[in-house]
Amino acid sequence: MVSLRHPSALPVVGVVADGRTYRHLLYLLLAVPLGFVYSTLFTFGVAFGLVLSVALVGLVVLFAALIGARLAAGLERRLANALLGTHLLRPDDLADADGALAGVRKYVDAPSTWAGLGFLSLKFWVSLLAFVPLFLLASALPLVAAPLRYPYEADFGEVNGEPVTWAIDTLPEALIALPLGVVGVLLALHLTNLVAYVSRRMGLALLGRREPAESHSADSVEDDDGESDEDVSIDGDFDFVDDPAPADRDAAPADRDATSTDRDDDAR
Repeated sequence: MVSLRHPSALPVVGVVADGRTYRHLLYLLLAVPLGFVYSTLFTFGVAFGLVLSVALVGLVVLFAALIGARLAAGLERRLANALLGTHLLRPDDLADADGALAGVRKYVDAPSTWAGLGFLSLKFWVSLLAFVPLFLLASALPLVAAPLRYPYEADFGEVNGEPVTWAIDTLPEALIALPLGVVGVLLALHLTNLVAYVSRRMGLALLGRREPAESHSADSVEDDDGESDEDVSIDGDFDFVDDPAPADRDAAPADRDATSTDRDDDAR
């Protein structure tokens, strides 16, 4: 029996055929603007809250920043579940409270509030890391298409204020650019998965409760059964002629008893 491997299982190049790669890429595309928005809003919110805390207005600003952080953490939890393959549930560490002051305190005392704020603080660095594979991918894709679009000038940004370009005017130059572009695309996609993996571990640690394993037990059992059925398949023809069928084995003692009885009757 021939077992065909999915293209995504191929080493190095399989990342191109893996649908998770493009979900991770979408996550990084969203992480870039979100990381800067979180950093700007919460940095100014906490700073102004601390400065104005002597006038009590700052306490309101700080509490609003904490509530905003919880809402943003909820958004990040949904993004992680949809694009990073996590199964995170909403935190359940908010205690019951009566009254406005107790209601404020329950959010301040909840560990999930500060864990979410920590994730949002780290998200800024994720957005910076996301620039690397995104920039590499944007630079490599035009090189892959170089044989179809030359002559053109590839732009790789600036170094010390000077533009870094490559003028591709001939077919040999375009054919050289093609494998370079393919290598750049593969490297960018692998870096995308690496940054997404770091983000996933951050989300599992800081964004909420993991879904109980029992909820996935039925699916995992079905998957295990399916895999075992495929793995146990045997190639070739085997004749087990020496092994009698169960019915024959059961009948054998009775036949022996009947034979021995006939012999006793003959002897008598």
